[in-house]
Order: sequence, then structure tokens, then C-alpha cells
Amino acid sequence: MKVRYIGLRDTLAFDREKVYDVISVERGWYRIMTELDEDYLFPPEAFEIVEG
Repeated sequence: MKVRYIGLRDTLAFDREKVYDVISVERGWYRIMTELDEDYLFPPEAFEIVEG
């Protein structure tokens, strides 16, 4: 799945224009590799799906 960050606050971890690959979905949260080269879990509400 591919997603775009639409969170309410700006962060160094994501670029709002970039599309990110979801590595996995764990307990409903998305594991994504950030711009900081670390993968973390994030709530799906902070992203829009751009490719299923």
C-alpha cells in the first residue's frame, strides 16, 4: 500500500508531497520508513491511501 502524510502538524519525519510505502499493518497502525531512515508505527488517520 502507498500513502501520503496528511497529519495536522509538520514533522521532519515526513514530506507532505512524498508517497510512502507501508511496510506492514500492525494492530491497525501503519509501519512506515520515515525521512529519518527509521521505521515506526503511525496511526492511519495521519495518511491518505494513494494506492491500495
